[in-house]
Amino acid sequence: MVELERKDIQGIVVSAYKHLPCATYLLLRIKHAAATRAWIADRIPEITSSEGKHPALSTNLAFTHGGLQSLGLKQDALDGFSFPFQQGMDTDYRSRLLGDTQENDPNGWEWGSAANRVDLLLMVFGKDSTVVDAEVLRQQAALDRGGLTIVKAFPAGREKGTHEHFGFADGIGQPVMEGTGNKERQLQRTHHATELPVGEFLLGHANVYGVIAPGPAVKPEDDPHQLLAVIPADATGLNAEAGMHDLGRNGSYLVFRQLAQHVAEFWNFLDAASRGPNGTSNPMERERLGAKFVGRWTSGAPLVLSPGQDNPELRSENNFTYYEKDPHGLACPIGSHVRRANPRDSLGPDPQTALDSANRHRILRRGRSYGDRLKNVLVDDGADRGLHFICLNSDIERQFEFVQQTWLNNPVFSGLYDEVDPLVGDVAKGDRLFTVQAEPLRCRVQNLGRFVVVKGGAYFFLPSLRALNYLAKL
Repeated sequence: MVELERKDIQGIVVSAYKHLPCATYLLLRIKHAAATRAWIADRIPEITSSEGKHPALSTNLAFTHGGLQSLGLKQDALDGFSFPFQQGMDTDYRSRLLGDTQENDPNGWEWGSAANRVDLLLMVFGKDSTVVDAEVLRQQAALDRGGLTIVKAFPAGREKGTHEHFGFADGIGQPVMEGTGNKERQLQRTHHATELPVGEFLLGHANVYGVIAPGPAVKPEDDPHQLLAVIPADATGLNAEAGMHDLGRNGSYLVFRQLAQHVAEFWNFLDAASRGPNGTSNPMERERLGAKFVGRWTSGAPLVLSPGQDNPELRSENNFTYYEKDPHGLACPIGSHVRRANPRDSLGPDPQTALDSANRHRILRRGRSYGDRLKNVLVDDGADRGLHFICLNSDIERQFEFVQQTWLNNPVFSGLYDEVDPLVGDVAKGDRLFTVQAEPLRCRVQNLGRFVVVKGGAYFFLPSLRALNYLAKL
């Protein structure tokens, strides 16, 4: 069993804080570096580590590359971070890679672009809205003195349950990190658990390739207080040498994307596409087509195990594969969201090779919904609602960006042609099609809209507690 340095790891890595259903995310910009360093020093005792469970309140803190630069981190240390993190999510190359075009173009984002720069992300989680709101007010009172200004403040979670705004159960299929003790809980909850090495999610540890997940380091003379661990000769990463002090160890890269969901547009599209020959609405067919788009019924039951109708008894079931049960997508369409987001054993010369390959690209999701539920999913009320997509990974390029580019936005995914993920894919890359495999003839749904629009996003570094102490003393 791997022994995690829990006192040094921020809590959101090990826990999704499901016991704390309310949250607020504060996106901050640095005005005065020295004051911000003092503010960080004051916050460190309040930052939740992975040791123990806080019943009422938890807070975590992350930085963009620009934020670390503004804070005063030296260039050689900044250069040790991964290239996607250095570049940022909003650059032209990464926008093309992620499918952030047309409505998703960063030039139209509310935050995260060069025009709306973000340096820090302060995450507050609480047992109820009263606890969270009080803590946010307390934090806001210290921001000006801390040399910080608020770019955006996002309430999230707010006791909405496990269903996202389109109405489907979410967060069922998650990998678990070795050493967390979460494997047994996952098995009990979903009857399946994929346990992956620590280095898939934390820098400075071995990943699925048996290689130390590389991260930034600083020269010994730049760490006079000896706050960081020394990199031993047999554990060098790609970005550092033995004897350097490890700034990245027990830290992770946090991806944050604000995704607005056009709920009424989605369900009206499904309604129109599922009407009978006489043009009348068919609610059962509408729900069935929605399930085909997603790959699960609204309850969460997977189509692979219950293709004909919803079965709430399977709402948390995750113990299934595609190769044996549904190789041709007759139950769960090949292009459905859950099948693209995790192809499991379906892409490869044999099931085990395919499964091993898919598991090299897994992420830990920590997102939450925002906005009020739409009362009638066919009638738009004009309110903003959606998902704050947050995930953790040690390699942005191999994990998050690979899933986004090679699976979700791939027009020729698994033998398909000119179609992308029907929920979050870049429809500009395809013919706005979705294929429902069937016998004797397939069905092709045409003229898909962009039902999810990116409103903002950024790549963050979630430091260890040791690294936070180091940054506070720059």
